[in-house]
Amino acid sequence: MAGLSELSDGLQDYLREIYKLQADTPRVKTTTLARRMGVKPPSATAMVKKLAERGLADHQPYRGVRLTPRGERLALEMLRHHRLLELYLARTLELGLEAVHAEADRLEHALSETLEERIDVALGSPTEDPHGDPIPDSRLRIVHTRTRRLTDLLPGDSATVQGVPSGDAELLRYLVELGLVPGRTIELLHTEPFGGPLTVHADRRAAISRQLADEIRVSG
Repeated sequence: MAGLSELSDGLQDYLREIYKLQADTPRVKTTTLARRMGVKPPSATAMVKKLAERGLADHQPYRGVRLTPRGERLALEMLRHHRLLELYLARTLELGLEAVHAEADRLEHALSETLEERIDVALGSPTEDPHGDPIPDSRLRIVHTRTRRLTDLLPGDSATVQGVPSGDAELLRYLVELGLVPGRTIELLHTEPFGGPLTVHADRRAAISRQLADEIRVSG
């Protein structure tokens, strides 16, 4: 059976992204995967077929794809590499929240299991990355913190930000500017009707789109 070292960097990336997408749907559509990967659907289909040939994905034309148990295990290894690196870069090298994702993308494929273990020990076996996403433990078990969406709050409610989108550096710079980052307290001041924006206060008062608010996870 294939291990991570036997897969190209591209196939490893597809494993990771399919795993994240299938959390919200029984089967991931190729068009959805293509948008996530920034490629055209035929390119995504070709990569999915390669994963299927290796027994790492179940691909059914017109029905989408889902990882096999072996594929999920390798995807969790990738997530562990990526999220440990993000936290290491943030804590040790003090890279900004908006920069760690891209840097971890570059480094994750070269990370050895020995170095991964040393990073894990140095960080105290953390359970969440800088964006609030769970880090699989050394046995690849993953525990999701109970959260709700910012859009679930009512005007006057306060909560703690637990998670933010991780892939868009420009968006993350904006969230940092507003103080909408994990660990910070946020108050929902006002919600416009008919799907309008939400007015929130963290470091300062700001109006954000409902679409963005739906991607911010909070607790409390």
